[in-house]
Amino acid sequence: MNDRPPQPVSLDIHQILAILPHRYPFVMVDRVNEIIPGKSIRGHKCVAYNEPWFPGHFPQRPIMPGVMILECLAQIGGILAYASDPFDPTQNLMFFLGIDKAKFRRTVSPGDRLDLYVEVLHHRSNVWKLKGEASVGGTICAEGELLASVVDRQP
Repeated sequence: MNDRPPQPVSLDIHQILAILPHRYPFVMVDRVNEIIPGKSIRGHKCVAYNEPWFPGHFPQRPIMPGVMILECLAQIGGILAYASDPFDPTQNLMFFLGIDKAKFRRTVSPGDRLDLYVEVLHHRSNVWKLKGEASVGGTICAEGELLASVVDRQP
């Protein structure tokens, strides 16, 4: 009898692209380090100077827009939903419905590794409520509660 807990699942960029509908320049998750289906997910985005928003946000001191940090959390939350209650990514999409309790605590700059953590607060049918935190070097940069729904691709 094996009493060891199940090993966490990790995903590389190719596996992430098979789940997410996003493509360059809008893929915001580089790696998933751990998934505990129905519970939580950890991963990261490597923030690079050549990303399209940095020339305008801001030219003298480039920082990652807060809304893009929230998008990172929403995308990794979509991966968690897929791992927890699999759906066909060719037939369904996960739509971001809203954010509550969003807070921005530290700027994110080129060269940072943005660590992402999302946990399930509530799941019923096709609706997910998730809590996310984005951090750099152990310091929280942004956090919030996300609401999303899995919908058919066809209107």
